[in-house]
Amino acid sequence: MTTPPQWRRRGWYGSAMQVTVEIPDEFADVLTTQGEDLARTILEDRTAQAYRDGKLTTYQVQCILDLPTRMDVDPFLLKYGIYDYTAEMLEGDVKHLESLRG
Repeated sequence: MTTPPQWRRRGWYGSAMQVTVEIPDEFADVLTTQGEDLARTILEDRTAQAYRDGKLTTYQVQCILDLPTRMDVDPFLLKYGIYDYTAEMLEGDVKHLESLRG
């Protein structure tokens, strides 16, 4: 028996949507590498895109992907090239540090 995702175990959300995608076998191999779960790959891709578009919070990403902690979201986002720390933030931090040094 499969353990339900933690968001369901904790009662955070009432139900989950089941989605079926039909892909011809000859194309399924192109969409994933050997040994990967194509359903999980599609879920992660869509979740990353929704986060990138500002439609999901990190908490929602954690719930959707059933990640144990918030700290597990960062490596997932980095895998998709999503960085919450921008160059502008870095410049601001550098200026702030320089002002503290006098």
